[in-house]
Amino acid sequence: MQLAVRELTKRYKTGDGVSRINLEVEKGELVTLLGPSGCGKTTMLRSIGGFLEPDSGDIQIEGRSVIHLPPEQRPTSMVFQSYNLWSHMSVYDNLAFGLKIRKLPKADIRAAVEDVLKLVRLPGYEKKYPAELSGGQQQRVALARSLLLKPAVLLLDEPFSALDAKLRHEMREELREIQMQTGLTMVFVTHDQEEALSLSDRIVVMNHGSIEQIAEPQKIYDEPDSLYVASFIGKMNFLEGVADEGVIRLGALRYPDEKRLSGKVTIAIRPEDVSLSEPIESGERLTGKIKQVMVLGHYAEVTVELAGQGTLRTFQSKEATQQLRIGKEVSVSIAKMTGFPANEPQ
Repeated sequence: MQLAVRELTKRYKTGDGVSRINLEVEKGELVTLLGPSGCGKTTMLRSIGGFLEPDSGDIQIEGRSVIHLPPEQRPTSMVFQSYNLWSHMSVYDNLAFGLKIRKLPKADIRAAVEDVLKLVRLPGYEKKYPAELSGGQQQRVALARSLLLKPAVLLLDEPFSALDAKLRHEMREELREIQMQTGLTMVFVTHDQEEALSLSDRIVVMNHGSIEQIAEPQKIYDEPDSLYVASFIGKMNFLEGVADEGVIRLGALRYPDEKRLSGKVTIAIRPEDVSLSEPIESGERLTGKIKQVMVLGHYAEVTVELAGQGTLRTFQSKEATQQLRIGKEVSVSIAKMTGFPANEPQ
């Protein structure tokens, strides 16, 4: 186990923070802390890095408690949202600074800087200054600086949030590639669910200072533990249903009640699990009218007003939308759903 967080509590006067957090991260794993602003993910990351002193609990790295060590004595390195590069220093000097403090030989420092610049796809940039670099290039240098320190755990606090969407996507791919090449253990903070799903070995979904669910991205997406996780990860429809006699009923549809719920339930349905077809008389379908069609490149988002059941957002192929128009009646079938108690908070 590379990192272990035990019963970590840090509360601010405002009431924000985290309470009794437990988390274990294995060597070579990339774990993402995901949640909205104020959920406690950055508090947790900064506590691991030593930038915040917890009220109680312990943090162990490679089996050793680091809770009383200052940031510079912990085997961690942090990449911030702001690049924190020294503007008066060249890329080379920015990168070499930490190694010079460690009194490494000049030849070793030069070789290490050249190697890490190749790793972040910036070979030959040693003599440039931060002002001459784009935002993406500056973030690559900031990442390279942390990699040079060879930390036991690399901490990343929303490092790509200041970049545009295309560059953010490229940087995600590059970070994942670097992580696989180096075998580094990483803890990554983001509020961007797509970023978390695409990057992580495991995702930690946080809410009001507590952990709602820890699992692999696909499991978080397919099997959310709570209504909060279901609503936060990916797009989701929520409809009212009823559970009794071992089934969940949604209009004419029936689904197994695996959680043994009873009474009113909230049914969660992914837009891609909804199929639309020509209106037919069937006991196993719902009926509705097309309310809106939005073509989004290779697919379309089609909203259906269900008869007596509410509104359902669906994802359909671009080809299928040629047969759909606003006001058209359709039959609706749902491949799968997840049920939650009706009174559970989102």
